[in-house]
Amino acid sequence: MLATYVIGLREGLEAALIVGIIAAFLKNNGRRLTGMWIGVVLAVALSIGVGVVLSLVEQSLPQAAQEAMETVIGAVAIFFVTGMLVWMNRHARSMRSELEEHAGAALKDGHAWALALMAFLAVLKEGFETSVFLLATFSASTDAALAALGASLGVLTAIAVGIGIYLGGVRINLSRFFRVTGGFLILVAAGLVVSTLRTAHEAGWLTGGQQRTVDLSAIVTPGSIPSALITGVLGIPADPRLIEVVGWFAYLIPVALFVFWPRAARPRADRVPRLQAALGAAAAVVAIALAVSWALPTTTAPGPLTLAAGASGTDGATTGTASLAGTRLTIALDGSDARTVTLDGPSTSVEHEGVNASQWTWTDDDSGSGPATLSLEDLATLSGGRLPIGINRAQQPGPFAAHWQISDEVSVWTAEGVLLDASSTRDAIVTLSGGGLTTERSVTVTGADLAHPDAGWHGATAEVSARAALAEARIETDNERLLWGVQVPAVLAVAAIALLLAAWRGRRRTRAHEAVEASPAPFTHPAHAAAP
Repeated sequence: MLATYVIGLREGLEAALIVGIIAAFLKNNGRRLTGMWIGVVLAVALSIGVGVVLSLVEQSLPQAAQEAMETVIGAVAIFFVTGMLVWMNRHARSMRSELEEHAGAALKDGHAWALALMAFLAVLKEGFETSVFLLATFSASTDAALAALGASLGVLTAIAVGIGIYLGGVRINLSRFFRVTGGFLILVAAGLVVSTLRTAHEAGWLTGGQQRTVDLSAIVTPGSIPSALITGVLGIPADPRLIEVVGWFAYLIPVALFVFWPRAARPRADRVPRLQAALGAAAAVVAIALAVSWALPTTTAPGPLTLAAGASGTDGATTGTASLAGTRLTIALDGSDARTVTLDGPSTSVEHEGVNASQWTWTDDDSGSGPATLSLEDLATLSGGRLPIGINRAQQPGPFAAHWQISDEVSVWTAEGVLLDASSTRDAIVTLSGGGLTTERSVTVTGADLAHPDAGWHGATAEVSARAALAEARIETDNERLLWGVQVPAVLAVAAIALLLAAWRGRRRTRAHEAVEASPAPFTHPAHAAAP
């Protein structure tokens, strides 16, 4: 509630200040306020509409898409509040005088509509920023009702201050006000960085840096004052992750230094480009160092997977091996020629042995044959110890002629280039004739046939578990490499480019100013100078 109150107060006060000054100018100059109020009402309605539309769109999306949208809104809100802090830090002292100057110029030129447009744009800008920032804060808040109440109270307070400014009974030190509230908003925005990084992870955009750092659950207990302050106001969760801690400090420290660094100790204008260039070069060096240190390492592929006979989960005798080289899978069963299959067809994403894996499944038909003749005892054995329904010992005593159609269903699971597991199950359809049967009968046999009692096979349990652990470790390593070797260096590279461009532009302005100062004064003839 406190965080949203300060947001509503600060953003609302800026808009109220602009509207109050414009209204005072119009009143003192005998102009009507109707146009200005129309612009203000339209801007407020549009701002509320933006917030409502964004909220409805977010609620209509699936869970993962909601997290992605919250991430985008959070990033935009961080950009807005940072830009506001930077602008206010530079212009808070002269904000009122600049507004009065622009308003006076507009009235002098007879452009009263320009003041109404100024009020409309000012309220629309602040309203849009407030909608996005509050929507992001609501998403991170533990109590949306209190957050909404705080925002409403903040806006109402800002309106009251604006009315006081208009009536002339309120004097406020804008520089000090924005400086104090700016310090609080820096903490709120840093917490918003944490929540944005978390929603990015939940959306699947940020998979690295999820190591737990500290456990604040003993302090951040629901309903307690520390919980309201740490989680509700500052947006810090009870289990901050490594990337969230890094993001919190990476935002808080430079922004706080920029806002609160003593003005007397700040570098002169001609030295700012050098500082920007030095910071840009440092960011580029760190980006390169991270990218190089997280370069792709050489990994050793595991050896062939041992195949065990029997149903999955029960290891029988070793029956062969399976190995994966790129997309080529080789299955070598004892007593049979090795067979190579290319895994280039469509796969299914599944969880196997606790690992997100890709599964390929295919069926081999007519891969074997069984006995040509079956007795009643053989038929009962194939059917699990009892005769199939519809066959009677007295009326169909056998033996039966048997025609076999056998199918082997092979499944293979891979993860991170590792052959995780492989299995095969054998099914057969036996068509019976003779032996007292008046018509042919079909019997389905699952798992084995008489000629191949151990036809089913699977990856050895211990080896599959070890390969699952290896695949999980590779996934975690790849996630960390993506974060620290690609994503963070990319952010640092963008920051380095922005700083270097700013340094280049600042240096150009400095040189142009120096050239103007060094240019000689225009020559004036003595006779002209002596003339009265």
